[in-house]
Amino acid sequence: MECSWKTVLLLVCASLGVQYTAIRSLQDLFPGPCQDSGRCQGHLVKDHRWKFSCDDNSVPAEHSVPSARRKHILLFAQTRSGSSFTGQLFNQHPEIFYVFEPLYHVQQTFTNSSSRLRRALDSRALLGAYRDLLLNLYTCDLTFLENYIRPEPQDHMTASFFRRSSSQALCLPPVCQEGSEEIRGGQPDEIWCPKKCRTLNLTLASIACQARSHVAIKTVRIPLIGDLRTLSEDPRLDLRIVHLVRDPRAILASRMTAFADQFRAWKIWNATDRQPRYVDLTQITKTCRDMEYSVENGLRRPAWLRGRYLLVRYEDLALNPEDKAREIYRFLGLDIDKRVLTWISQNTNATAPSSSEWNYKYSTSRDSKATAHSWRLRLGFDIVKTVQNLCNTTFALLGYKLVQSEAELRDMTNSLVEPRTF
Repeated sequence: MECSWKTVLLLVCASLGVQYTAIRSLQDLFPGPCQDSGRCQGHLVKDHRWKFSCDDNSVPAEHSVPSARRKHILLFAQTRSGSSFTGQLFNQHPEIFYVFEPLYHVQQTFTNSSSRLRRALDSRALLGAYRDLLLNLYTCDLTFLENYIRPEPQDHMTASFFRRSSSQALCLPPVCQEGSEEIRGGQPDEIWCPKKCRTLNLTLASIACQARSHVAIKTVRIPLIGDLRTLSEDPRLDLRIVHLVRDPRAILASRMTAFADQFRAWKIWNATDRQPRYVDLTQITKTCRDMEYSVENGLRRPAWLRGRYLLVRYEDLALNPEDKAREIYRFLGLDIDKRVLTWISQNTNATAPSSSEWNYKYSTSRDSKATAHSWRLRLGFDIVKTVQNLCNTTFALLGYKLVQSEAELRDMTNSLVEPRTF
């Protein structure tokens, strides 16, 4: 895959271990916003610097929220931990600009870059690029995403923004004029938004972001809480981290359903009760190690996390969604909006979904109490025993009970979640 010079510069600097604030300085190679409203243009000049000019996407002062009052919220989680559901607690708030998994674009750029470039990069470079993008998004510079979106946006317009319709702010005016007619009860729809709104104008998205009071981002792509220290200590941000965790047995069961190809060996094991030799146990052991490390460090409350970290078990949220939502908003120092409470009421007591909804792996409409524990009826006891042995410390740390028999596993009257206050 061919990379633009802008992307190459960003990735190479990251590979050299440059901190994200230094990577940001690469933008000094590009002039600031245009003095007129001409089109965005980019070209390589003789000294190999990328000259970049674009529309002024600043917001009139009367419509922009002062940065000192802005909360920057990160929903920090792992894949299939209930983060799409939890993210809706922020997406439904009219004063929060919510973005769903923007780091996907960075990951794809690293994965698809040329083999020569990829060999020059390592996990530190990827994390540096992640942090750099998060900083830019928190300061409402969505045009910075153009370094990573493929195909590259033209005139700040793209049809390739990952899961755009999971963010109401990107499907409503001023970003999409048709959005106000389509949205029903705050429920995001994966079909109408790209169909009605079509291409996304990143300049208008930046303006919409600046007009809202707070910014929330969901990501499952940063592995450890320690990777966020640089952002937490950045004086330009008021970062609040909501760390969502879930029973590792439930995470595995959900991944087996959502990512069947990647977890084929596990599915064979689950169907036959016989462990294939080629099953990759690290698909769950790494999850447990990362979760354990992050929880231990978060609960230790180091100075850089003090007052900025909240641990939430998905099972607690599913059992008492309104109470936990209020707790999350108290931690953030924000008032919970009635639209958030309405969404919770409408989307946590759903009857069994239709087959199409069931097959949609990011569905957020559900009977939350039943969904949180449905893995107990789907996961074989042999796999459960293995996960318990591999992740024993994680279970003890988070208050998840072990089962000693299949009968105990299937007994849904017996909760496997200990009451805990973290």
